[in-house]
Amino acid sequence: MNAVAKIAVVTGAGSGIGRSVALTLAGAGWSVVLAGRRAETLEETASLAGGDVLCVPTDVTSPADVTTLFATVHERHGRVGLLFNNAGRSGPRVRFEDLAYEDWRAVVDVNLTGAFLCAQAAFRMMKEQSPQGGRIINNGSISAHVPRPNSAPYTSTKHAMTGLTKSLSLDGRAYGIACGQIDIGNAATEMTQRMRKGIVQANGEVMVEPVMDAADVARTVLHMAELPLEANVQFATVMATAMPYIGRG
Repeated sequence: MNAVAKIAVVTGAGSGIGRSVALTLAGAGWSVVLAGRRAETLEETASLAGGDVLCVPTDVTSPADVTTLFATVHERHGRVGLLFNNAGRSGPRVRFEDLAYEDWRAVVDVNLTGAFLCAQAAFRMMKEQSPQGGRIINNGSISAHVPRPNSAPYTSTKHAMTGLTKSLSLDGRAYGIACGQIDIGNAATEMTQRMRKGIVQANGEVMVEPVMDAADVARTVLHMAELPLEANVQFATVMATAMPYIGRG
């Protein structure tokens, strides 16, 4: 069975899901390259992780930054086994008709274009290395299935992430590159603070929603990451058990 080299790149590794996944991978013996915009938060993650961890400040919307990130990985490790394509942002909670172009573009640039740039750089490296192959795990969302009110930019990019995942899965077959997606619902991170205070539902009511520990997500990513390349979790949904997703509509 073709085992994945335990060298991982995690984007958005300075906080939230990215930090939790980076810590879990490092704890399982992976060499982890931490990517994110803020050097100080990456260093905080590294100090918590221990082990073989490298910080590379990266703006995923910048082709030059992404090129530098993977060149650094190649220089340090010679290959890459895993990309956890996690960096993302949410948009402003405004009515669709009031959404500014700049706000739409900011979300698309990070969530979709940034994911594309990182996936493309990882794909190229995985194709060219010997032996070929590796794994890309894209961070989707419950929003890849159902929207929340006033969330057009975020929801659109997460639906697009599903298309990227499927395309990578197909295009990577010839080179031993597996791609899967994890759709997450209400992990307790900075981005979900509002859910614990009350968030607008489809019927206009405001309701506090249950959340789950980000470590529960990280364990699922680790399982996906450590499968042999002959096996793939194409799509996984990990969510707070009682969140209002099943039964919506």
